[in-house]
Order: sequence, then structure tokens, then C-alpha cells
Amino acid sequence: MSEIMEVADPAAPELDVFARLTEAQLRCRKEPEKGIFIAESPKVIRVALDAGLEPVSLLMERRHLEGDGAEIVARCPGVPVYTGERRVLGALTGYELTRGVLCAMRRPRPRPAREVLRDARRVAVLEGVVDATNIGAMFRSAAALGMDGVLLSPTCCDPLIRRAVRVSMGTVFQVPWAYLEGWPEGGLALLRESGFKTAAMALTDDSVPIDHPAPKSEPRLAIVLGTEGDGLAPSTVAACDYTVRIPMYRGVDSLNVSAAAAVAFWELRARG
Repeated sequence: MSEIMEVADPAAPELDVFARLTEAQLRCRKEPEKGIFIAESPKVIRVALDAGLEPVSLLMERRHLEGDGAEIVARCPGVPVYTGERRVLGALTGYELTRGVLCAMRRPRPRPAREVLRDARRVAVLEGVVDATNIGAMFRSAAALGMDGVLLSPTCCDPLIRRAVRVSMGTVFQVPWAYLEGWPEGGLALLRESGFKTAAMALTDDSVPIDHPAPKSEPRLAIVLGTEGDGLAPSTVAACDYTVRIPMYRGVDSLNVSAAAAVAFWELRARG
């Protein structure tokens, strides 16, 4: 059984993971095997546990011990559970807990990009996407709309930031992902070596519409999307095999990157 402990001293060091460590400190860049991330809400925690991730400790509103959190506690034998009233835990963390439950978990082993590509037919490649909400939404769309994996440039937001995990509804644990090295040259070279054609999502004069048959018919395709606001770097667009646009109406200049990703994933998904 798990030991259930009332939060009596908010300054207790065992609560640092929930209250005082920054995302960078949780990630533990120098020793990633020791890194921690925070999963928020019973549904997201269940998905993480189903994916085989290791819980370290739980922070839970008292009322959820016999409610939404009961199953989580039962699935985490021996894992300490810290509990208290909603206002106490909100004051501790600095935010209201979604569905009243947080779980500190060990970060999974980083995957090599080549491993993500090995059996994939469609992958999303993200360049410089820095907003955690966008990252989470793009992972959710990737899972729902047929992407086999997600690759990220080194400047992208960490998919295991708490907000990204929550917005993704746990799909960051279901869709294989990895960081690329040497982007764009090294990453694009790896995609070519792995048999992928690349489709840069950009509103350029020489782009083809998203329903064009050529990119849709490629046996292996990487859909490349750029940072919020500026989009893909011109050099990245120039290096890709296709430049693809989503036609805009009513004078709208572009879609939010997560909305554009959802449209692209669905339209360019593998068929058959």
C-alpha cells in the first residue's frame, strides 16, 4: 500500500518536485536518466502508467483519495501520496490542480530519431515551436490523425513540460518522439537517408495546395511545421522536397501552428 501523508510543512524537501523545482531542474539535462516530469489529472496519469512510466510521488486533494484518484493510488503501490485541501495544495504549487491530482514520474529513456523513423510512414517535424500549449495540441492531433512519430528541432519546447503533457491529454506517452541533432542540415539528411520526402508547410508563391496528389501519394512523408509567428526558416523551406499551403479565405493570413498541423496531418495522412 501507499503511505498517505497530510501536507503539514509546505517547505518539506520531498515536495520540491511539485512546488519549487523549475522545469529545467526537473528535466535534469546533464543526467536525463534522473529527470522527473509532472503528469496532471487522473486521465493523463492513467495514460502514463499504461505506457509503463514510473511514478515517484503523488500530490492529491483529499477529496480525490476516494474519488478520481483512488484508482491511481491503487496502481502505485509503495508510492508516497501527499494530500491536503484544495486551497492548501494550490498555495503550495501556485496553481489549481487539474482534477485535483499530480504525479511526479521518471522521464522515459530518450529515443534516437532514427528509431522513431524506422517503421514510420508519416512523421511531424517541428522547428522552433516554443509554446507548451501548441506542443501539447500538436501531439494530440498527431496521435488522433495518423502520424507515426514526432521529431523536434533542438529549440522546441520540451513535450514533457507539465502544461504540454496536460494539453496533449497524455498522447506524448503514446506517440514516439525524439529531438533531432544538427537541424536543419543533419535532420533533413537523416530523413532523406530514411527514405522520407519532406513537405514544408508554408504560404509561398510556389507552394502547392494541401490537396495536391504528389505529396499525398508519397510512401514516406515528413510534414515540417515552423515556429509560432514567423513559421519555417526560408532555408528550411528551400531544402524540403515540397512546399505545401493550406488555402486561406476572407483575408486571413495564416492559421495558428497547432490548427495548421491538424489540417495537414489529416489531409496528408498515409492511405491504405
